[in-house]
Amino acid sequence: METEELSNLTQELAHAALAAAERSYSPYSGFRVGAALKLTNGEIVTGTNVENVSYGLTICAERSALVRAVAQFGPEIRVSAVAVVNLNGAPSPPCGACRQVLAEFMDADAPVSFPAGRSGIVAPVTLRFEELLPYAFDLNLK
Repeated sequence: METEELSNLTQELAHAALAAAERSYSPYSGFRVGAALKLTNGEIVTGTNVENVSYGLTICAERSALVRAVAQFGPEIRVSAVAVVNLNGAPSPPCGACRQVLAEFMDADAPVSFPAGRSGIVAPVTLRFEELLPYAFDLNLK
């Protein structure tokens, strides 16, 4: 994918993810996250984090979007790109659970964009999925 094409796709997904983050249910942490998935069928599907008083039952934005995509389009979906944003100005790469769940539906070279940073500077970073999760658990079921 060309740099300009990737940049346009990343911006489109980031805008969709931002709209999802605004609908976050995060009364406990206040950390509002949104994710947008571009599917290979051209559709964009969003999700947001939904917290629960029992923190272990909380669902992240990335998994929320993926579950929504499967519910809308079926289990054959493939994700061609992902963007994650938050309204807190903080780094927020997909967590380990989200990375592994996304691995079921993504190709290794699919771009994943998310806020990253150190020393108080947060900027979007885009990596190929295999860079984000180089050793995904896989039973070769695909």
